[in-house]
Amino acid sequence: MSFKIESVHLNEVVVVQPEVRGDSRGFFMETYRADQFKELGLPTNFVQDNHSKSKKGVLRGLHFQWEPPMGKLMRVTRGAAFLVAVDIRKGSPTLGKWFGIEVTEENKKQVWAPYNFARGFCSLTDDCEVQYKTTGVYNQNAESGIHFADPQIGIQWPIDVATAETSERDRKAQSLAQWLASPLSDKLKYEAK
Repeated sequence: MSFKIESVHLNEVVVVQPEVRGDSRGFFMETYRADQFKELGLPTNFVQDNHSKSKKGVLRGLHFQWEPPMGKLMRVTRGAAFLVAVDIRKGSPTLGKWFGIEVTEENKKQVWAPYNFARGFCSLTDDCEVQYKTTGVYNQNAESGIHFADPQIGIQWPIDVATAETSERDRKAQSLAQWLASPLSDKLKYEAK
């Protein structure tokens, strides 16, 4: 079985399409293989798996973590979600730009976003399940968020953010400008490759 890079956005956010084999019984697919991810230039050191379930209209994010750095490989295993990544790296040529894509249990796409991007999603169906692998173990003392409706970023969510169900933490998240003014933002600087 193989993986292919379907597209690359903001220079580092990657849409991965796994090979899916199906017949009258259902389907089988590999969701991760270190050897093939390495060949594609994708990370291979995942240390934590997360799984969330949301009803339709829930918006989660935009979250990020700097210590340890936490990149995410996200996929939808039930329903449909709009997955988003925002470049929050000081000095980046794509600073403040965003990428979003609808990922479903049917299309089986995966989205890789490095640790220096803020990530989030909104659920487009009831009982939407999003699973993701991370490159860092969660640390509540070194994580933060950017407000999902920050006008400086201008994400075009496919739901009405005014009525979206969110956490209090996400509703009170800082703007991108506030994050960039913080000395902590130096931990997520752009590094040219």
